[in-house]
Amino acid sequence: MLTWLALFAIAALLLLILLRVTSVLVALTLVPVAAALLGGFGTEMGGFALDGIRAVTPVAALLAFAVIYFGVMNDAGLFDPVVRALVRVAGTDPVRISVGAAAIATIAHLDGAGASTFMVTIPAMLPIYQRVGMSPLALTCTTALAAGTMNMLPWAGPTTRAAAALHVNTSELFLPDLAAMAAGLVAVFAFAVHIGRRERSRLGVRPASDQGQTGVRPGSDRGQTPLWFFNAALTVVTLGALFAELVPLAVVFIVASAIALVVNYPDAQEQRERLTAHGSAAMMMVTTIFAAGVFTGILTKSGMLAALSSAIVHLLPAGMLPHLPVATAIAAMPLSLAFDPDSFYFGLFPVLAGAAQAVGGSAVEVGRAAILGQMTTGFPVSPLTPSTFLLVGLAEVDLADHQRRTIPYAFAVTLIMTVVALASRAIRW
Repeated sequence: MLTWLALFAIAALLLLILLRVTSVLVALTLVPVAAALLGGFGTEMGGFALDGIRAVTPVAALLAFAVIYFGVMNDAGLFDPVVRALVRVAGTDPVRISVGAAAIATIAHLDGAGASTFMVTIPAMLPIYQRVGMSPLALTCTTALAAGTMNMLPWAGPTTRAAAALHVNTSELFLPDLAAMAAGLVAVFAFAVHIGRRERSRLGVRPASDQGQTGVRPGSDRGQTPLWFFNAALTVVTLGALFAELVPLAVVFIVASAIALVVNYPDAQEQRERLTAHGSAAMMMVTTIFAAGVFTGILTKSGMLAALSSAIVHLLPAGMLPHLPVATAIAAMPLSLAFDPDSFYFGLFPVLAGAAQAVGGSAVEVGRAAILGQMTTGFPVSPLTPSTFLLVGLAEVDLADHQRRTIPYAFAVTLIMTVVALASRAIRW
């Protein structure tokens, strides 16, 4: 019976989310409650839910204050000089322009938000693409590759969702994948050069060195102030503390956000305005994470997920089960076209992780594999994410054309990261 209840809960969750019948928060909350009542867990349901909420609280706190911190840094103009310098150094050479677009998107996505990345990158670069005659599809492709790879960050949606579903810290997923992500970013810039060269060849433009362009060195912008240097140093220290795990990740961003607010906006009213401006986005994600804690807490503590995982173990070919992390990594990016992040990470993913664990594998490795592609490299081409439509809308290109151009590159980035993850033993064969 527990197996059927788990199937009912997951199928209901997927249908409600994919068909947009209810909000994600409503589905994540009411579906497990209904399953628990049907299974006779009425008196225990509250404890199960609270256990799940407690498990995801560090993830929720990390996400909330990371959004606030990078929002404040963006408001304070931390990224403006870098963007202006990159735009100026690009000149009229398609290769430089393509690499510049990738660099801007990489920097802009430090906040883990696709919408803000596209709103920074596309308006800054599209006029240059149009002036030179480059295809806007080259811009959306390059931007998507950079933003998608950066979406593996521990405060971005896929990693926080995977951590919430597994009830683990985001660092357990992200840090072992760091080498793979670095390789992915190298691949992104290599593809940006390739895309730029294709555009250079199509347009018949000579390399920048043949045109006598010297450009402007990044960092030469004169608009930097002592406050900008303070913000840059604070960000470096914050990210350093994050990767070094000197203190819990949520505490890093709580302290950094407080310092950023008091230094950049000394007036209490200004601080409240900045918190209000960015608090809605943070609260939307936090409430979703807590609701996910209710869902996974009830299904895990009641034994439903264990029962379903056991059933899958018996149904899947025996030879495939030990290789679920690799299979998940390969399938992760294409699955972004069929599953939105909530339905995957809170619906299908716990089942895959449980099945791997049931045969002596690692559920965490399945998580590391999933974030190599599912709504990371895959999110900027997925019709299930609103920011994809923002990307193609700002660039005035067709979604199908963008997908045809970008999907092969995005899948190649995931495959490269998978190979590096295997080599670094973040996941095992």
